[in-house]
Amino acid sequence: MECKRIIMNYTVPPGAEDLEDLTSFLWDSLPEELISRCDDLVIAVEEVADETTLDDLVIDDPFELLAFYKDGKEISPGVERKVASEDDVLVLYRRPILDMWCETQEDMQNLIRQVVIEELGRHFEFSEEDVEEMAGRHYQGLL
Repeated sequence: MECKRIIMNYTVPPGAEDLEDLTSFLWDSLPEELISRCDDLVIAVEEVADETTLDDLVIDDPFELLAFYKDGKEISPGVERKVASEDDVLVLYRRPILDMWCETQEDMQNLIRQVVIEELGRHFEFSEEDVEEMAGRHYQGLL
C-alpha cells in the first residue's frame, strides 16, 4: 500500500486574524485559575507595541514584548482613567511572536498558550513558580 505525504503550505505567515482565532480556540483549555479571572476579556493582535507602551514599561526593543494585559481602567501602564469604560484587553504582538516562533520552531499553538499563560499569570500576580507550574501542568495535559 502506497502512503502519500501531506505537504503543508507555509508560504504566508499567520496574520493578526489567524492569531486571534488561535487564541480564542485555545482559550477554554487554559488553566482555570487564569480563566476565572478574565471575565469579558478582549483579545487583540497588534504588529508591535507602540512607543508609549514601550516607554511606560521601560522597554527599548519592541521585539522583547510578546503580549501585554491592558486593564480597562488604564490609559497606559500605571495611568488610570477616571471612568473605567473600556474592556480589559490581552494584546498579542504578532511580529515578536513570529520571530520567537521562527527561532524556537515551537508549535504555534503551544507558543501562544505559553505566552498567554505567562502574561496573565504576571498580570494577576502569580509567582514565577506558580506560572511555571501552570504552564508545565497544562503542557503535560496536551501530550
